[in-house]
Amino acid sequence: MLNALLRYAYAPVFFVGFLGAGVLLSGGGTRPSALGALLLLAIVVSFAAERALPYESAFNSPQGDGWRDVAHALVNEASNALSIMSLPLLAALFPDTGLWPSGWPLPFQVLLAVAVADVGITLAHYVSHRSQLLWRFHAVHHSVQRMYGFNGLMKHPLHQAFELTCASLPLLALGMPVNVAWLLGFAVAVQLLLQHSNVDLRVGPLMHVWAVAPAHRFHHLNRAGDGDVNFALFSSVWDHLLGTFHYDVGKQPRLGELGIEGRADYPVGYVAQLLEPFRPEDLRSLPTARCMTPTVRPSRSGSARTRRI
Repeated sequence: MLNALLRYAYAPVFFVGFLGAGVLLSGGGTRPSALGALLLLAIVVSFAAERALPYESAFNSPQGDGWRDVAHALVNEASNALSIMSLPLLAALFPDTGLWPSGWPLPFQVLLAVAVADVGITLAHYVSHRSQLLWRFHAVHHSVQRMYGFNGLMKHPLHQAFELTCASLPLLALGMPVNVAWLLGFAVAVQLLLQHSNVDLRVGPLMHVWAVAPAHRFHHLNRAGDGDVNFALFSSVWDHLLGTFHYDVGKQPRLGELGIEGRADYPVGYVAQLLEPFRPEDLRSLPTARCMTPTVRPSRSGSARTRRI
């Protein structure tokens, strides 16, 4: 009974608790160091929960990827911080439209930033599965053989820069202030920890609107086409609109079903992964688009359903 309660409470308490703490810490202005410390605490809590209530116990065992994932996280979070610090300079390139609702309470400003960024990141993610060029760099994220919280922070820096650009340009045009940008970056990191979590978490009907781990695991299936679902970062509403939402409670992905089909040789080391998209053989052999393959899934009634994405 207690475990069931914890499974349902974990995701909302984790997200609302940490984001709420971040807003409180930043209520009087910009607090990047405090948010950094809070993110470290979120990572520790995520790791502890994955061991207390694992979805797949084998996902908790490193596969030669531990220090690599730490390197990805450090580099990518540092680049995020540098990007946010450069916002005042970038904002000078845009006219002052006065569109940002600076009179709103800070929590509502953060929610607006999350909603706008979610559209940009989701579309960037979707396009990355349809473009050969972008897929080369996004494939680094899909090379994982297990899913745990840190996977969300594992991205090729150039692909992260692409996603960040798609998310931030509309916000810059609206005039988002720097303190909101710091909280948005923190919210993204917390959501990524939840989205790739190895906790056996449950969210009930929220599964259809909140893009957390139980649905996102299908996105990491190694079979071409099968993993081209559930692109959203925060809200699955965008996947419903794109026709790419999929969830099957009876067929949750397990160990051995993740990664990139036909690329068992994908490098594991950090530097090797940074260089992999530039290998000449990869430029010739990568498929035009991972998601061009029709996905055929059995419906709950047993009949086949074809999803073209």
